[in-house]
Amino acid sequence: MEATYIKRKKDGRIHIKSGNKGDRVLRSTLGVLTLLTFVAFLFFNYAGLELGSAITETAYNLKVMFLEPALSHFSLGEAIYQVGVTLSLAFLATVIGAIIAFFLSLMAATNLAPLGLARIVRVFVAFIRAVPTVLWVLIFAIAAGLGSEAAVLGMLFHSIAYLVKAFSEAFEEVDKGILEAVRSTGGNWWHVVKSGVLPSTFTYLLSWVFLRFEINFGVAVAMGAAAGAGGIGFDLFMASSFYFDMREVGFITYAILVVAILLEVVSTRLKKRFFPATSD
Repeated sequence: MEATYIKRKKDGRIHIKSGNKGDRVLRSTLGVLTLLTFVAFLFFNYAGLELGSAITETAYNLKVMFLEPALSHFSLGEAIYQVGVTLSLAFLATVIGAIIAFFLSLMAATNLAPLGLARIVRVFVAFIRAVPTVLWVLIFAIAAGLGSEAAVLGMLFHSIAYLVKAFSEAFEEVDKGILEAVRSTGGNWWHVVKSGVLPSTFTYLLSWVFLRFEINFGVAVAMGAAAGAGGIGFDLFMASSFYFDMREVGFITYAILVVAILLEVVSTRLKKRFFPATSD
């Protein structure tokens, strides 16, 4: 349903304008994006491109990759071990990040900390969050050298910033009456956090932590190759860039997909257990 806007001009005439402002903004945005897409295609380098053979070869590689998956350069046990390494990297970055983020978020919540301190913490984590996780990993790879340390530190930095924002917003949603009730009994700041904030937000915090773990798993796969962190991502990089083994690439892709689906199933079960009203 379109809205009607009535505006009186300076000369006394009434100007009637129909239409929904949100719809106009959406159409304008889609138009600009479409235009930018066509402009981007104009800047592509099409020299030496043979579209017919490119499509045929791509289709063949996809068929081999996903319909004939197989391991050639390492065993199934080694593959499972490398998946475990990737999960361990993601788990380590998530757990340490969640602990640090919890205490920082207490200083970032405006109902628990002075306004000046909350703003400083929020600006600091906003700066960290503005830098992509991949870039943080590459920064630490340069500073600390290639390896799992760089991957964990990079994921840790971004996880802290991500979770501080989520945690602090959850803390600020706590009913003021609960906090005042704890204070009225003589409770200090820590009692307010322990008896008022945590019981009201624990399930939300757990949900955010697990969501960040899912994100970190995907990042750990990518950083296995980019930062030399090891794990299944490094094997995927070797299979695709050094061995050019499409069958092995397909097998590793399926392994990553299975783990991602399992994580999603666990996440869904947690939501149904802790948020039964919102998971229907």
